[in-house]
Amino acid sequence: MVAHLIRLKLVLLRNGLRRSVGQLVGLIVASLYGLGILLLAVTGLIVLRAVDPQIAETVAVLGGSALLVGWGLTPILLSGVDLTLDPARFAPFPIPLPRLLAGQAIAGLIGVPGVCTTIALAATLVTWSRGPGVFAVAVLGALLALGLCVVVSRLVASALTDLASSRRFREASRIVVMVPLVLLGPIIALAARGIEMNAAALRSLAGVLSWTPLGAAFSAPAAAAEGDALGALAKLVIAAASLSLAAWGWSRALARALVTPASRASSGGRATARRGIGAFGWMPATPWGAIAARSLTYWIRDPRYAAALIIVPLLPVILYFSSVQRHNSEMFLLSGPLAAFMLAWSLASDISYDSTAFALHLSAGVRGSDDRRGRALALLTFAVPAAVVITLVPFLVSGRWALLPAYLGLVFGVLLSGVGLASVVSSRFVVAVPLPGESPFKRPPGNTAQTILVQLGGLVALGILVLPEIVLVALATGTGAGFGWAALLVGLVLGATLALLGMWLGGKLLDRRGPEVYAALTKAG
Repeated sequence: MVAHLIRLKLVLLRNGLRRSVGQLVGLIVASLYGLGILLLAVTGLIVLRAVDPQIAETVAVLGGSALLVGWGLTPILLSGVDLTLDPARFAPFPIPLPRLLAGQAIAGLIGVPGVCTTIALAATLVTWSRGPGVFAVAVLGALLALGLCVVVSRLVASALTDLASSRRFREASRIVVMVPLVLLGPIIALAARGIEMNAAALRSLAGVLSWTPLGAAFSAPAAAAEGDALGALAKLVIAAASLSLAAWGWSRALARALVTPASRASSGGRATARRGIGAFGWMPATPWGAIAARSLTYWIRDPRYAAALIIVPLLPVILYFSSVQRHNSEMFLLSGPLAAFMLAWSLASDISYDSTAFALHLSAGVRGSDDRRGRALALLTFAVPAAVVITLVPFLVSGRWALLPAYLGLVFGVLLSGVGLASVVSSRFVVAVPLPGESPFKRPPGNTAQTILVQLGGLVALGILVLPEIVLVALATGTGAGFGWAALLVGLVLGATLALLGMWLGGKLLDRRGPEVYAALTKAG
């Protein structure tokens, strides 16, 4: 049975690569990326052979703990990507639980992460080849660490079977994984600075982790190399006990997943609580109010919108580290204007996200002006406070309050003028976006060249529209606060005027081109 499960994993992997060019390309890219990281890891582990055991222990424990955490988080962040070991798929078959556990554990090593982890742990044997006893402890530690990686991953996957059956959970987890990817640059810079300035703190952290399930298996060879046989034995016992406990938990979670269907477990026999009508209860009882309520509901519940704006709240962090590295404090102050642009320009793809459901607007005879005003109101409901808060962050850090009015004027100008411009653009162009129900990170087919040109054209056009605010901000920076208050006034007045004008023009254009817009949406779907 174990061999059959392994062959099944290999066959499914082979057939998936034959059927989908995208999966083949993804596997090639993942393999190249994994090989690059693996090369660095193996090289570093070989170099650690010649350094002091305490330094080697610090690096091995911190790196090994991160590796184990990564294996545990993978089923959460990538749920639904690889269903070949999904416990729910084995529920109809009377497979003995011990054999299923062994088969899933070995099959879990088949793939880029499993192969790279196995090779990296084998390279730790070179690090600790400092005598027969140390080498033997290193072999046991590597085997226990490999077992922990696989078993913890399978434990989490089995425990989350109910949640993984929910599309909302899968999409939310994929959005969450974007946060560390977006912040990868600042994280690397902070880690490098921490390694340089806080080596003692890192050694202390490694010392604590070495007595936990995360780092015990990686620290045992170091204890043996330092002559602490009792300490090495104790850490091996901690690792073995952790593996046994994780395997027991996995067997219980897998047994439950095999006998309890996901839909039944998730419902639990309880009736769904009534939630009311949401934004429809407090928006105006007008056509544009109904559209605003519907659009606001989509902004809250549709993960495609969240994926498009995930970088917005992270802009102050990214620009702060960029300004520190480049010694340019003005870059940090641009957090608000950039966030305002991204929020406003997201309205340009709002109709595209509707897809063929836009037919409801046409069949109901909704006026273009009501459509434009409703969508703009839904966006501004949360975009205005979000842009103001993000604008305040750099001034709270830097204390340059004299420039706050100028940058607030620029933010309001960009946001309001951008809403007007996006109202016109989205009435004329349909951009390629993921369809409703698809992954928010799917790359949809479509006219990519047109989408890029629309984005670039919108950026240039918006720059021209907010040129007065940009000039006043430059004058306020160079001379005094008087120009800052002028920038705030111009941003509010000119921005509001352009927003209303854009809604009016976009509405007229949508009244005239509604069928053509729907035809383009149908073609894109």
